[in-house]
Amino acid sequence: MSLLETINLPPQLREQPQTALIEICDELRAFVLDSVSKTGGHLSSNLGVVELSVALHYCFETPYDRLVWDVGHQCYPHKILTGRRDRMNTLRQWGGLAGFPKRDESEYDTFGVAHSSTSISAALGMAVGAKAKGEHRRVVAVIGDGSMSAGMAFEALNNAGAMDANVLVILNDNEMSISEPVGALNNYLSRLLASRTYDKVRNMGKSVLSSIPPVSRFARRWEAHTKGMVLPGTMWEELGFNYIGPIDGHDVNLLVDTLNKMKDRQGPQFLHVLTRKGGGYERAEDDPILYHSVPKFDHVAGITHPPATAPKKTYSDIFGDWLCDTAAIDDRLVAITPAMREGSGMVRYSKEFPERYFDVGIAEQHSVTFAAGLACEGMKPVVAIYSTFLQRAYDQLVHDVVLQNLPVVFAIDRAGLVGSDGPTHAGSFDVAYLRCLPNMTIMSASNAAECRAMLTMGIELKSPVAVRYPRGTAHGAANAEIAPLQLGKGEVRRRGEKIAILAWGSMLHPALTVGDKLNATVVNMRFVKPLDEALIRELAASHDTLVTVEEASVEGSAGGAVAEFLAREGLTPQLVLIGLPDTFIDQGDPGLMLASVGLDAAGIEATIRASTHIAAPTIAKAA
Repeated sequence: MSLLETINLPPQLREQPQTALIEICDELRAFVLDSVSKTGGHLSSNLGVVELSVALHYCFETPYDRLVWDVGHQCYPHKILTGRRDRMNTLRQWGGLAGFPKRDESEYDTFGVAHSSTSISAALGMAVGAKAKGEHRRVVAVIGDGSMSAGMAFEALNNAGAMDANVLVILNDNEMSISEPVGALNNYLSRLLASRTYDKVRNMGKSVLSSIPPVSRFARRWEAHTKGMVLPGTMWEELGFNYIGPIDGHDVNLLVDTLNKMKDRQGPQFLHVLTRKGGGYERAEDDPILYHSVPKFDHVAGITHPPATAPKKTYSDIFGDWLCDTAAIDDRLVAITPAMREGSGMVRYSKEFPERYFDVGIAEQHSVTFAAGLACEGMKPVVAIYSTFLQRAYDQLVHDVVLQNLPVVFAIDRAGLVGSDGPTHAGSFDVAYLRCLPNMTIMSASNAAECRAMLTMGIELKSPVAVRYPRGTAHGAANAEIAPLQLGKGEVRRRGEKIAILAWGSMLHPALTVGDKLNATVVNMRFVKPLDEALIRELAASHDTLVTVEEASVEGSAGGAVAEFLAREGLTPQLVLIGLPDTFIDQGDPGLMLASVGLDAAGIEATIRASTHIAAPTIAKAA
């Protein structure tokens, strides 16, 4: 039996001698690699924090001591060490473990995350709460260098320094490697600065020198100047933190020694740790982006190149191609992403038009207002952003773009359910929070050609535009012929009787299947703002029942827009709203997720039959 197999919870880890930790780390890294290669998931970030995860649970009395991970891409070693090793084969699957820390999954998951830059704020709140209750909990926030680009992280750092709270912030910096000489020097200096001897000498010196003001001022300047030359910690100390580092994040014994020296210190502490994404797995170290989020693969052979036959294009690919084609003929087009170049399909554009490509880092608020500024100067900004991440910039969207009626196009990817990433990444609410805004035009694409046409229309409008499209393979060919788009006009795809199904975006395809079975009229809504009021009025007059179907929250969404119009007009057909229910839906296979909430063809048909009292078809039994 391996050492890792004897450790189900952190107390068992803490029973091990420190000399065993290197072996435990090796076994844990191998387990992560083998497990993720079988389930898919985030790999390089998890391999990079194996030693840090072991050291944190070894040094702190988790879960009494609070451990908050930022984003959560790196939580797999944490999950394995906290009682979930035997369930890692269910990771990111329906009914299985979430891919991120989740409070109702384990008491060790002290804060639910998946959006970046929240850990320091949450940890500070926990530290202040513990202090108010007279509890002597230690609170640790682990945040990556990428997450430090978001203003929220610095807001929290500024607040923590001013509050003098007992919180330890660990910066997991994986953007730089450590050469041998520099690493040795940094480790020596970090050990020195973390020692109680240094702390006592520094505090004693401050006490003595404080009675001699001129000397005291000179000493403070000398200390800051010296530390600024040999350590990059001056900025953190100016924010009120005691800074230690940088240290080698793959030296588990150094991590344990440093954490043990720091954990009982009073006031805000900052530990700078250098790690490598993909640490210990050469392929992931060489290409951490490719191995950031992986499908199932053979970790011995590595991820192989795709076969000669081109895979079907996703909606993100369709957007990326449109971006390049449009930029080639319109030099005012500029594209912005908040650190989602690969996911948003912008790799080719970033290479072909680097001077008009702006990756602003994990800074959604900035990305939106930056686009507003570009629009003020006559440029045509396109913000490529996931639906769930646009939520983070809502005030900027309202105040800086929509209120000023600036022509910014929001290419909203991952609209609707997203499969294995689960509810934190689902685009369930964008229609509801966009539809209430004046000046907005909101479209949703049902196929590849329509997606291109909507983006092209959006870039020519002189007002804010949202074009939403789902995750996954795009329906149809991008160059397929479609009926010309008219602003605010839907498209009747099938004529039937009594029942009219108004489908929004991705739901057009199952709606057409149901339309054939029920002989119903099927409409591709295309727009929810402006709404095709003339078409809805005609449908209400010629049909007994209107059914809206959408892969978005029913509350405040396309169905609500139809209901509001009917109420204003005094029209009284039966109205059935079908969409995402008023709950969060856990991760899993997208088909299973849609079926679970009645958004597959069978579910839509069953809801319509139940609502209109149409009998279900009978199946004749064989004699």
